[in-house]
Amino acid sequence: MATRNWLKKLLQIFLQGLIILAPIVITIWAVTSLFNFVDRILPDLFEDTIPQFSRYYLPGMGFIVALLLIFVVGYISSSFVVGKLVELFDSILEKTPGIKIIYSTLKDFFEAFAGNKRKFDQSVLVAVNAENVWQIGFITQQNAREFGLNGFVAVYIPQSYAFAGHLYFVERQRVKLLTDISSADAMKFAISGGVTNIDEEVPDNALK
Repeated sequence: MATRNWLKKLLQIFLQGLIILAPIVITIWAVTSLFNFVDRILPDLFEDTIPQFSRYYLPGMGFIVALLLIFVVGYISSSFVVGKLVELFDSILEKTPGIKIIYSTLKDFFEAFAGNKRKFDQSVLVAVNAENVWQIGFITQQNAREFGLNGFVAVYIPQSYAFAGHLYFVERQRVKLLTDISSADAMKFAISGGVTNIDEEVPDNALK
């Protein structure tokens, strides 16, 4: 009995340590991997063309250059001339067979999260499989007339512990707009499988 209690206590201590360390380690690993990926873009780009570049390269230089490039592009894109050039280049990529599928998908994806056409800012409860079984989702299109579905909306439902999800066309009356929870909290709650806490703050939807 004493041995069993000792093993049980040892297991509890191990699980407590795992609960504390796992989120910290995984977060550090994810941030470090992203940093290293961005940081290696510049040296990998010049390694073959300018071999001497590696002598002067310092860790973090590529990341800083990437950030500066993003800020510069964002700043000059607001000018009329550069804006027109960006539109022209965008139009070419949108019309190039093969490339347009990848480019347009990635462009819409980033704009859905951070651009002027953000789509994941209207969180809802939606009944898809049963009348009184609700899931957290996000309205991405207010109508589905292009698909011959009048009175329907497009709702994206994220999966727990994954970046994947499902898109459904749902009748508008089966959707409830969330007004007391921000879209960020709704996404966090859905991805965490409902184990995270909802922050008490002014929701995004209440500002509209």
